[in-house]
Amino acid sequence: MTIRNADVFKTMEAWAPKYLAYDWDNVGMQIGSSQKPVHRVMVSLDVLESTVDEAIENNVDLIIAHHPLLFKPLKQLDTDSPKGRVIQKLLAHDISVYAAHTNLDAARGGVNDMLCDLLGIHNREILVKNYTEKLIKIAVFVPNTHADDVREAMGQQGAGHIGDYSHCTFQSAGQGTFKPLEGSNPYIGSEGSLEFVDEVKLETIIPEQNLSSVVEAMIAAHPYEEAAYDLYPVENSGVSYGLGRIGTLTEPLTLAELCERVKHTLDIPAVKVTGDLSETVKRIAVLGGSGEKYIQAAKQMGADVYISGDMTFHPAQDAKESGLSLIDAGHYAEKIMKGYTKAYLNDMYNKDDLHVMVSKSNTDPFQII
Repeated sequence: MTIRNADVFKTMEAWAPKYLAYDWDNVGMQIGSSQKPVHRVMVSLDVLESTVDEAIENNVDLIIAHHPLLFKPLKQLDTDSPKGRVIQKLLAHDISVYAAHTNLDAARGGVNDMLCDLLGIHNREILVKNYTEKLIKIAVFVPNTHADDVREAMGQQGAGHIGDYSHCTFQSAGQGTFKPLEGSNPYIGSEGSLEFVDEVKLETIIPEQNLSSVVEAMIAAHPYEEAAYDLYPVENSGVSYGLGRIGTLTEPLTLAELCERVKHTLDIPAVKVTGDLSETVKRIAVLGGSGEKYIQAAKQMGADVYISGDMTFHPAQDAKESGLSLIDAGHYAEKIMKGYTKAYLNDMYNKDDLHVMVSKSNTDPFQII
């Protein structure tokens, strides 16, 4: 089985769609060809020269990174610069690069859910919403004999998903009429004769981003030469996505105990913390990466503690004065995405067809001494 970059990209985007990324972000393919065959994939937090050297040593075809290699537009490609050397090596060894950044942060089961899983945070809500699905209602008129086929085809493309349920439709019986005109090729009836057919009206909801694929699948499964269907905008809100999570610990901990849990489960040597270490805490907000700008969101949603990275002096002072404790676990805590991404790809592909490895390169610029 030949797997191409495009196949792996599609698999990643089924988990972390690109439309979930912030508009300032740069996600998706960074370097390479979507049609390049791929057998060996390496998952990394960053794409530094040490990462690329590791990929070369392991004959890697594709690097999947969390942090984009190409974040800001390049004005020149200077191969004497650190980034230029990285790009030169990637091109020389035909290694592609793909980035899943804020879309993987926001996705269900993405970086912030990974952090909650490890830290034992349950009953989660989104901390900062950045995307809510728009919904379209489709009503399809289909003969009774093909209702099951059409329903299944639409459901497979994402129609009728409500919460933890799929293939949610309503159907009502009726009678359709049509007269095939000259040049038509009707499935039922004959040219020039008015036909009366027992049909089912299938109604369901589609996220706007799935509309094209659902309609295409419906038409392919429909027996008629011209399928009859209606599309309606609806005011219902679809699924929301966003950065960060807030939830509760199964059992309360002291702030000191929570710090130890963070260090142990995220495999980091130290954290910075504000607040009374003996205080009992239970409602916890988490945001992987740089979360300083969302301190107020955590406070407003009733967090006892906010765990994130890259906190600076004055915002930390303000949080402490407001009664919100902070745990700065650093940006490198996001390295947990490597193992989860490997596990996801291993679930999606046969290991003989796609070998997935995790980068061992330490890309944290800081040392604790």
